[in-house]
Formats: sequence, C-alpha cells, structure tokens
Amino acid sequence: MMDTTSRIFVAGHRGLVGSAIVRRLQSEGYGNLLLAGRDCLDLRDNTAVDRWFATERPDYVFLAAAKVGGILANDTYPAEFLNDNLRIQSNVIDSAWRHGARKLEFLGSSCIYPRFAPQPIREDSLLTGPLEPTNEWYAIAKIAGIKMAQAYRKQYGFSAISLMPTNLYGPGDNFDLAGSHVLPALMRKFHEARLAGSPEVTVWGTGTPRREFLHVDDLAEAAVFLMRTYDSPEIVNVGTGSDVTIAELASMVARAVGYGGRIVYDSSKPDGTPRKLLDVSRLHSLGWKASIELEQGIASTYRWYLTRR
Repeated sequence: MMDTTSRIFVAGHRGLVGSAIVRRLQSEGYGNLLLAGRDCLDLRDNTAVDRWFATERPDYVFLAAAKVGGILANDTYPAEFLNDNLRIQSNVIDSAWRHGARKLEFLGSSCIYPRFAPQPIREDSLLTGPLEPTNEWYAIAKIAGIKMAQAYRKQYGFSAISLMPTNLYGPGDNFDLAGSHVLPALMRKFHEARLAGSPEVTVWGTGTPRREFLHVDDLAEAAVFLMRTYDSPEIVNVGTGSDVTIAELASMVARAVGYGGRIVYDSSKPDGTPRKLLDVSRLHSLGWKASIELEQGIASTYRWYLTRR
C-alpha cells in the first residue's frame, strides 16, 4: 500500500494535472515526493530518464506529463503531439518497471474514444471506430500509452493502471489562446473583452457540441484514490457524468467574469466531436464521485486566474 513515507514521483508536476496531484498528496500527508521539472529532466530523453529512475528509485509513479493543447494546437503540431507523447510514455513506463516501481498510474484522455461512440462513452468503446480528426495524433499516442501499460502488466506483471479523464480545468491551466482548451480560452477572451469594453466576443464553432468538464482538484482526488485502491488492466473513466453545450459553457464563463456583451459563434471554425460524455459507472462502483459543481469550479478558477494577471 502507498503510505506517507513512500517515494512518489509525479511526472509533469508543474502542469495542470501534475500540480493538482501534488497538492492532493501534500494535503493527505504524503511528504516524500520526487519532483523533477523539464529544466533538470527531459522525459523525452531515454538515457536521462533511465539514469534518473536508477538513482531515485520511486515506489509509485503518477504519469501526468504530456504535451497537450486544444484544437488549434493539435492541428498545427501533429508530429510533436504524437512523437513527444510517445517518447514520454515509453521512457517513463519502461524505466519505472525496470527500476522496481511498485505501481504506475497513466493519465490518458477521453479523446481516445471514437468520434461517434455511443453516449455516454463506456470504457469498452476504445478502438471500436474512427477517432476525431482534429486531435487524432494526441489520441493515438494516449492509446499507445494504455496498451503499453497493459502490455507491461501482461508480460512482466507490472502493476500499471490507466485513468481516462474528461475535459479538465482549474488552477494551473493554460490560458494561451493559441494552445489552450475551450474553457480557459473562453475565460481569457471574456476577461479581456470586459476590460476593453468590447460589445461582443466570438466563439469558435456553432456552440452546439456538448462537453463534460471536471475540476482538476476532483481528478487529483480520484487519481490518489485509485492509486491506493485499484489494480486492474481495465481503464477507468474519470468524469462527472453530466455535460453542457459550448453555448451554455460560454454563458457560464461570461457570468463568472462579469461580461455582459454579445456572444457570437463562428460556424466556419471546427466544432470537434459532437458530444463527449463519459460513462463513469465503473468509477462510481469503485467508491468515488466528483464533488465540485461546474459553476462553482469556474468561479474559483477565475479567482485564481485574476491572481496571476
């Protein structure tokens, strides 16, 4: 069992997910955290990763490191999204097993599922149809990570589990309009429009796609819970079990920011997958449910955003 003295490596500890997992672990009294930023350990470098694991010998590994971004970033840098993520996953999973880690948790993404998967999406929908073209490079890399974790369990008996979070948001998010996901992008757009007194804000797409959003602190709680309690090759969806349209989301963000202008939708821009709602019945059966409501989470994230301006 993972306890407060265990040596725990959080790969990607400065990112949205990794930083939330660190906060959660610290709040629960885990004090022996191994943190290595990109400035001292490039997870794409096989030799460097192997040397680091040989020296540090972590007991537990949260693999939260990844190259991530929204539709624009995925469409602009497909080679990097595929290559960087494949290298990070391969290096960390192999070195964790090779140097005696007791358990590894791989953080995937709901984009692994087919574009037209039946809703809500069950875990067994994986590899049953074509992917969403706007992020297939990232999705393929994440699918490879799942299969690598399963392969190392099957061949070597390595305890590796895989979590598939839905769309995430919260403190530590990326608000760069060129590379961010929809919620932080909307927050920045509405914030800047309010400051500038702009009469309207343009949102990509038609506003009709439906998306599920999970606060990253909820994900972190689930990640620590599953690291302690779950040990099976089957992937686990992590989400809220409910979704909203992009138009509804935009209205929520506008209210939180205090923007009162018009919201215009640019239908010439891609919508992405029509709907992406996860079936979280497996997670619920294991004894965990999300607790942060979307409007509450958006409001607290905006307060955090204002402290970083």
